[in-house]
Amino acid sequence: MSKSRIAAIDVGNDSIKALFGKADFEINIPNVIARDTEDRPVIGIEELNDKDPLEGIHIRVHSPALKENNVIYRIGNLAAKSDNATELDPGSSKSEEDQTLVMLFATLALDAVREENKEAFKKTNNVIDANYTLGTGLPLREVKEGKDVGYRSRLLSSVHQVEFLVTPKYQGVKVNIKFDQLKVYPEGFAAYINLVMDNNLNIINRDLVDKRIIIQDIGGLSTDIAVIKNRNVDDDKAQGFNLGVSESLEAIREEIRTKHGVELDSRRDVVEILTKKQDRNHIMVKGSRTSVHDITDRILVELAKKQYRHLRNVWQKNSQTEIAYFVGGGAMVLKDYLTTLNNNLDGYNIGFFEDEKESIWMMANAYYKLIAAFDRKNHKDPEKKAVKN
Repeated sequence: MSKSRIAAIDVGNDSIKALFGKADFEINIPNVIARDTEDRPVIGIEELNDKDPLEGIHIRVHSPALKENNVIYRIGNLAAKSDNATELDPGSSKSEEDQTLVMLFATLALDAVREENKEAFKKTNNVIDANYTLGTGLPLREVKEGKDVGYRSRLLSSVHQVEFLVTPKYQGVKVNIKFDQLKVYPEGFAAYINLVMDNNLNIINRDLVDKRIIIQDIGGLSTDIAVIKNRNVDDDKAQGFNLGVSESLEAIREEIRTKHGVELDSRRDVVEILTKKQDRNHIMVKGSRTSVHDITDRILVELAKKQYRHLRNVWQKNSQTEIAYFVGGGAMVLKDYLTTLNNNLDGYNIGFFEDEKESIWMMANAYYKLIAAFDRKNHKDPEKKAVKN
């Protein structure tokens, strides 16, 4: 039997963030897929195998958990270049979309197929049997609606297969994915864990651990607001909204196309324009550096106002809150606008993470801490260990 490998995966709207093993390997892939055919044009097999697999993910996915089975996809950067690329739509439920599962399986397969894991998983005739102990999450709204139960059972009850087609280095390899253990965490709770605890769930931020905190996690499709009291998420006060940055990013992308004739491949290209260190809010138009500040400011100020309104409403109902943290990829995009609004209006005690990667990877890091702790505890129980072996 293959040894079970730890995986922590945040299927974010913008991208997939994943940590594996002892957190010594990570994957970050844009959350973009495109249906494709079995053969895609490449210039010679030798040139293909010189390329980075993450830049040419071309797979067939088989799983009873999918509504549409045995479909061939381009994934990530390769998909973003396609005319039929799709990203998750605002208003959709992450737990019910095939795209969520396709990205999840692809990410696991990309880990399983690595040369470094040849001792961890059994391989027979180009077929790898990979067992995982997975920690992942869903928006608070979906967990409160009970959608995590069905999501977990669909993943646990089957073997899921990813077949690499015209993918650099991995062409012709199939990966069978099975979950030994699977935990689905609410995203707001995960953010709190990451704030106050290390990888062994030891408290590292004593200043925060007993405070009353609001955590507003702004994602692509949704916003989760967790109210932390007595070291726990207050389930009655926690809220989830179908309001993320995706619609605004799409609006910016469309207006840039209409006004400047510049076609951006995906929302991630818009995020890069908004967050890059130099020439922020500028694009190249026919070789000339051109400001799009007028477009980005107008659209993002409106979104920031809506996010701020949610914060205000939650804070009014939790008047003894001591600090609110904005986290997630959306918080990075809206940081300057939210800060300006807060300075001009209520002046709440709000915080962001200066380290951009820490904010974007917060969920994946939290899932890793939780699933690694669960795995350690599981292996300390002799009865469970005997059953597993």
